[in-house]
Amino acid sequence: MVEELPARIRRGYALGGVATGVYGTVPSLLLMPYLTEELGVGALLAGLIVFAPKAWDFVCNPLAGRISDRVRRRDRRRPFLLVAGPVMGLGLAFIFTGPSTPFLLALAWVLVANLVAATAYAFFQVPYLAMSAEVTGDYGVRTQMMAWRVGVVTSAIAVSGVIAPWLATTAGGYRAMGAVAGVVIVAGSLAVWWCTRGAPVVRAEPAGGGLRDQLRVVLGNAHARPLVIALVLQAAGTSMLLAAVAYAARVLLGDATTGSYLFAAFVLPGVLSAPLWAWLGRRNGKKGGYLIATAVLGCGLVAMVGAWSGSLAWCVVWAAVTGAGYAGIQVFPLAMLPDVAAHDARTTGHNRIGLFSGVWAGCELLGFALGPGLLGVVLALGGYEGGLDAYDDAARLAVLAGTSLVPAALVLLSLPAIRAYRLDQALRTTPPGSPGAPGSPESPVESAATH
Repeated sequence: MVEELPARIRRGYALGGVATGVYGTVPSLLLMPYLTEELGVGALLAGLIVFAPKAWDFVCNPLAGRISDRVRRRDRRRPFLLVAGPVMGLGLAFIFTGPSTPFLLALAWVLVANLVAATAYAFFQVPYLAMSAEVTGDYGVRTQMMAWRVGVVTSAIAVSGVIAPWLATTAGGYRAMGAVAGVVIVAGSLAVWWCTRGAPVVRAEPAGGGLRDQLRVVLGNAHARPLVIALVLQAAGTSMLLAAVAYAARVLLGDATTGSYLFAAFVLPGVLSAPLWAWLGRRNGKKGGYLIATAVLGCGLVAMVGAWSGSLAWCVVWAAVTGAGYAGIQVFPLAMLPDVAAHDARTTGHNRIGLFSGVWAGCELLGFALGPGLLGVVLALGGYEGGLDAYDDAARLAVLAGTSLVPAALVLLSLPAIRAYRLDQALRTTPPGSPGAPGSPESPVESAATH
């Protein structure tokens, strides 16, 4: 029941989405263009520079989960928010405030700052996600918390996605943009730390399993595995799209400033559609809603192939459809992850939510790293060179593939994995209070988990 968790905590928890939304948006939109257009880095090398630190997080996130699992104090997740959040903001600011010459020094600066920010993100995001399963055992409350969080995240994405490119191109340059984004991330991380003070912990069993076994444990879980596969495919597709927006505006639409319009059209419907996705989740279940959201996102990406014509109106319409689908794929998997972790705790007797959250966040960041990396490969194959006034058909086709065709294929490939998820049906059909029901005191697996 919603009453079991104070509104301050349910809604205050969502403020962490300010930090993660801005951190996820600004580098995704602007780091590739910053490297290729500002520093003169080739597309392939730029993709590798974006890929490397996020790929590191594939290793770092499970470590963050394991470490936060071992903390014994009652608010064991919150200290990580207090420390890692500000470091994440400072790291992001430094990415865009380094020297532009000499070339090797500029590359090294970006790599180190990006690595620091990515590591801090791991130690913020993993404990943050883990809190959603520990502060409540209620299926509906988790969905509500994630809906609030997605509303905040999409709002942060909307504002930062419009303002950051404007700052970078017309008002102060990349240095001013990086500084502002860093301050916002610090403020968001401190806000969620403050608002979740006194949060209850309804499950706090000792963690089980060793660090090197984490991937085996999570990927060996029949309920977690399809979600992780879908997560990586969708993260790769959407991050590739976000990284390609600036190139699509410049190359396909002929005006770099239209990138802000496209991004606004992408995220604003996401903010408005979040309540709709929450309603669909209650009506059709989380799996059903997730399938619908994925199909909407995939169809929108396919239709974006019309960007070849150079029509801004066409792109804005289908960017809105794509954005609505994107909001849905944020709501449902984040609400399904705590269900999987709680089910694992009931059946094994070990609280491994940090482990699951760590592997989850690591796989998500691996997908986010793959997207820009793939875009760099596609642009290089098309012979794209930054800073030109006109582009041939090969370069235009490469940008179109990075904006529409490849992301659409990755997203649609995730549908079979989502269909393989089975836990949602079991949770929805088990009568509350019956043996084996989630949260039931009579449940034998719940009893095992709490002793």
